[in-house]
Amino acid sequence: MKKDKNKIKLDMAGTWRGILMMLPLAAFTVAFGLAFGVAASHEGVTHWEAMLMSVLVFAAPSQFAALELWQTPLPMLALAATTLTIHTRHVLMSASLYPWLKALPLRQQFAVIFMLTDSNWAMALGEYHRGERNIGILLGGGIALWAAWVVGTGLGLAFGGGINQPERFGLDVIMLCFLLVIVIGGNPKALMILPWLAAAISALLAYWWLPPYLHVMVGALTGGMVAILLPKRWYKTGTS
Repeated sequence: MKKDKNKIKLDMAGTWRGILMMLPLAAFTVAFGLAFGVAASHEGVTHWEAMLMSVLVFAAPSQFAALELWQTPLPMLALAATTLTIHTRHVLMSASLYPWLKALPLRQQFAVIFMLTDSNWAMALGEYHRGERNIGILLGGGIALWAAWVVGTGLGLAFGGGINQPERFGLDVIMLCFLLVIVIGGNPKALMILPWLAAAISALLAYWWLPPYLHVMVGALTGGMVAILLPKRWYKTGTS
């Protein structure tokens, strides 16, 4: 009985449970999607292009970054580099889930990972450490967020044309606020102020002195390098 309880599985019951667990945050994700839809309208992106991006890409930070680069012709290399830099964290997130995912067939692993976001990863990993073995909660949480993101994008595209000044409603900073909540809400160690500060300063300098859009890459790489180079004993003695 105990062995069966600890068996890793993916089924509808777990997926539905993940959807229900993520519904409260999904409601807020509609607002993020709406912000993207409004921004896309103002950047001249066609409705079908914006909707296709949200349905197939499902990556808010890189989608907002893509809008900053949206021009004719599209700078494909800059788009690819910026997207890769923004989402390198998914490599570590996926690796942390490997002990859970490895029991599934490869096609199911990729299906689950496609729905991976910061939010359902944090929720599902916490449940895994508490003994949960149904990876459906990760998939279900991602489905809830994906649906909310797509619905929000549609609403933003439908009504965003009438919003002449998105900044009046805070729609221009909603993603920044969301990312800050993720970082600060994780109860990080005080030691992490060093890589954050290095990333911020280097990104500002790159924004002023380097070609457009390289500041994202410079900030991410600098912050990551500082975090790697810090002595390991500091992490053991760092305070929360």
